[in-house]
Amino acid sequence: MTRRLTRRAVPLCVLSAGLLAGLLPCATSVAHAHAGIVRAQVGRGPSGDEVAQDAGSSTGRLQPDGSLSDVAGLSARDIWAVGQQNAWDFWRNQGIITHWNGSSWSEVPIRGDATGAGHLRSVAAASASEVWAVGDGHDGLPYVAKGSRDGFDRVGVPQLRTGDWLGGVAASSGRVVAVGSRDGKAFLLTGGGSAKGTTWKTVQGPVGAMYGVAFAGRSDGWAVGDTGSGPLAMRLTGSGWKQTALPAIKGGFLRDVYADGRKRAVAVGGVYRSDGGIAPLVLDWDGKKWKRVTPPERRAELYGVTGDGDGQFWISGYDPRHEGESFLLRYDGSHWTTLRGPKPADDRTVRLQAVAHVGDLTMAVGHVLDGKGRYTDLVERFGPPPADGRTVKAAGETD
Repeated sequence: MTRRLTRRAVPLCVLSAGLLAGLLPCATSVAHAHAGIVRAQVGRGPSGDEVAQDAGSSTGRLQPDGSLSDVAGLSARDIWAVGQQNAWDFWRNQGIITHWNGSSWSEVPIRGDATGAGHLRSVAAASASEVWAVGDGHDGLPYVAKGSRDGFDRVGVPQLRTGDWLGGVAASSGRVVAVGSRDGKAFLLTGGGSAKGTTWKTVQGPVGAMYGVAFAGRSDGWAVGDTGSGPLAMRLTGSGWKQTALPAIKGGFLRDVYADGRKRAVAVGGVYRSDGGIAPLVLDWDGKKWKRVTPPERRAELYGVTGDGDGQFWISGYDPRHEGESFLLRYDGSHWTTLRGPKPADDRTVRLQAVAHVGDLTMAVGHVLDGKGRYTDLVERFGPPPADGRTVKAAGETD
């Protein structure tokens, strides 16, 4: 996927060449499983080695031309993912919410909505009974849904209007923030619980668009995106959202952020190169300022980031040098580890759009694009190697 930076603050996914507008959120991707032994390239860090757990053969069981855009987890048996299926069919395109219970995926319906959701781009889980998803509605309005394993309901937000765009969401008990763009400017939608339901407020930032958001404390958080010419970050404090200084990076953009408390955060994205490629961009917050750090892969596209709350971060994306293999980076503040899935037996492109880490499980979602231009959703799971030391194999494979 190629995104060209422009000076108008339009969600860059709308500008993706060769793709249906909005198919891939500007922070995410899709993939299919291929049998074979997973040989993940791992290094030893504080959390130990990690290997792919299911040989890259897992999907969220979406229909054809399906893509998973985001993932959020409360435990290894309570993980949520969102995306879309029938992506190329305007009339049948459908937003999907799916749940992992530790052994299988199952679709969770959105109740009582005649118009239906289009592409769902982001999901956040505050608790087992409070899960939020945002994206596009078929009625031209942004889509906001709230629910649990029992089902979801579309949430009416009077402040939203046609032309608004939502690309990211974060939630904690009783509060939610969704980010995107409105009228060419960064847009933040904040909701808080009350006896009568959720009360909503809107904030517009500078020229640009926001794609990722994360809470760092009760009244602290980050939202990231770009201005059309460089990266953009806004910080939530007791006095509201304010733009924060970033290193000057021409052609840079940010797609996701993870806050590991008030004094530590990591934001990821990319920088457009003069040769048409994209260089990875990783910014590290030390409690006082953002600094740029250099990952080992120099041409990778980075889409999602998560952490364990103890200084370890996982970053999902796409490596054009190994386009058929799933790709993750692990970063502990000083050391980098590259994790890859199996080498493909056929022509395909794999993008991991988002990543979550719960317990010993790292789960990334995205898609595979095969040689015939067909999409299939992908779920990759990484964790400790088997206790007996044997390599994990795909289902049905024998020595």
